[in-house]
Amino acid sequence: MVTAVLPLPRSAAPRPRVPAVRHLGPNWYASVMGTAAVGTAGAALPPHVPGLRAVCTAVWALSLLLLTALLTARALHWTHHRDQARAHLLDPTAAPFYGCPSMALLAVGGGALSVGRDWIGMPAAVALDTVLFTAGTVVGLAAAVSVPYLMVVHHRPEPRRATPVWLLPLVAPMVSAALGPALVAHLPAGQARRTLLLACVAMFGLSLLATLVTLPVVFSRLLTAGPLPLALTPTLFLVLGPLGQSTTAVGAFADTAPGVVPAPYDTGFAVFALLYGVPVMGFALMWFAFAAAQVLRAGRRGMGFAMTWWSFTFPVGTCVTGAAALARHTHLAAYGALAAGLYAVLVTAWAAAGVHTARGLVSGVLLAASRPVPAEPAPATARTTSGAVR
Repeated sequence: MVTAVLPLPRSAAPRPRVPAVRHLGPNWYASVMGTAAVGTAGAALPPHVPGLRAVCTAVWALSLLLLTALLTARALHWTHHRDQARAHLLDPTAAPFYGCPSMALLAVGGGALSVGRDWIGMPAAVALDTVLFTAGTVVGLAAAVSVPYLMVVHHRPEPRRATPVWLLPLVAPMVSAALGPALVAHLPAGQARRTLLLACVAMFGLSLLATLVTLPVVFSRLLTAGPLPLALTPTLFLVLGPLGQSTTAVGAFADTAPGVVPAPYDTGFAVFALLYGVPVMGFALMWFAFAAAQVLRAGRRGMGFAMTWWSFTFPVGTCVTGAAALARHTHLAAYGALAAGLYAVLVTAWAAAGVHTARGLVSGVLLAASRPVPAEPAPATARTTSGAVR
């Protein structure tokens, strides 16, 4: 007797649960980072603008809501679509974005102390920042090791595939280094304060040296292989992240060191803030002009919106806080004007990315399955399984 195997009716076929989050990748945390940057960078501006702090606090509150929603959505993603989550880790274009969750946690936590305290009070702000800073630092250090490990052992990308996205997991500890000093004053005097401050200095070195060995590979790819694909061109602004964030960090070290580390090391941090920050900010401005020229070129060739547009936000925000730190330590009006000008760029970029992202969410385009990637680089936007572009 031959037993016929009948196909299951369509209604009985297994279906992925919560399909809306199946293609939600870690790159979406960049929207939280950019939103938080608008709030914290605005609060750091040297000139006092009436009403700006209240607006910055409201934007920070929005970033907190976005972080909560995204953490929930990503938890559903890992619960119901683990195959896709594993695919992101094994995708060389998506895995570096695992540096973003750490920076999103840190950015929102830092914003709680800088502006969020106006609404939730200092005790709640300290508690929230402590939780998010701790979680963000642990996740960031894990990403800084695990993502390069995956790239070496499993991905093995070709040199011509190098992009600024590779910097994302490496810059996460630098964000911890820049935001950690704000918590020092809330620890018991003595060993606890000194330990946290020097731990931030260690993460500064970790991130800086890792960036210095990776950035030449990215720049070499640009020189030898030509411009990035159109959809990836905005990621050139990611290079500003470690530059601006490290300048912000050394300024924070100088602000925090007196009374925490013994003399003469406390004044040494102030000297280092200038000797390091001034030349690095100079290079950041050069790279800003270089990246902007590439984006204008891509725009003339038909570059459309992609989630990479969020690269225009957080990295520029770090340059705002870096310039503000230099203005604070040099007392030069030029750095204050630079911070204000960069903040105008940040707000414009955030508004543009936010509007297009909202439209993409409403239409469902940004959460749809990825399209096939063309064999040769083409002007059209192509997305990976995470919604990242390449």
